[in-house]
Amino acid sequence: MPTSLLSTLTATPLFAVGLTLAAYLLGNALFSRLRQPAWLPAILIAALLLAAMLTVLGLPYEAYQEGAVWLTILLGPATVALGMPLYQQLPRIRALWRPLAVCLPIAAALAACYALGIAWLMGSPGQILASIAAKSVTAPIAIGITEQLGGNVALLMGALLVTGVATIPFVSLAARLLNIDDERIIGFALGLNGHAIGTVRAFELSPTAGAFASLGMSLTGIFTALLLPLAWRLVGMGSG
Repeated sequence: MPTSLLSTLTATPLFAVGLTLAAYLLGNALFSRLRQPAWLPAILIAALLLAAMLTVLGLPYEAYQEGAVWLTILLGPATVALGMPLYQQLPRIRALWRPLAVCLPIAAALAACYALGIAWLMGSPGQILASIAAKSVTAPIAIGITEQLGGNVALLMGALLVTGVATIPFVSLAARLLNIDDERIIGFALGLNGHAIGTVRAFELSPTAGAFASLGMSLTGIFTALLLPLAWRLVGMGSG
């Protein structure tokens, strides 16, 4: 595409928003055509299509990001809107508050620690560690945490996508191996580990699974936002 035309198109955020929506709609259509495979969610297809579009157009990611920031702003209200299914399932959530309270800090801490441990063993620099530390947290919260830690937001977004996509088949496999069919447990695991992508999958299973996924995603975000920056400073990573 000629540089002058590309500059004209990217002068407003509408071009980036339109590209994103087109990739999303095509991704959903292909996902349905492929009979909705759990290992290839629509958001992954859409991300690959968008990357291909940017490559073909020769549009730098930075230029695309400037326009698409308007969509990022909507992530906050979308996350808050998940409070409705939480409210609808409140009696079931109250019945399980004790095991959930015990499970959450352990699982949320492990979600950050195993990724950091693997990256550290492979010799990754501090910025990469800071970029993947919040990879199991929903994007609006994870972006703020990553900026606090001094990480790269673009790298974080890639880590969020990989984590969310990988969570779905792994949770499904673990549920089968452990003979778990309780939608509340499966939903909570999907939301806790797979943030928004896992939550979308949980709502496809049932409203109950979706509500517990919303709970897991929300509580993981709060827990991580409160404790991860503190733990980061305590272990001396902030100075690296």
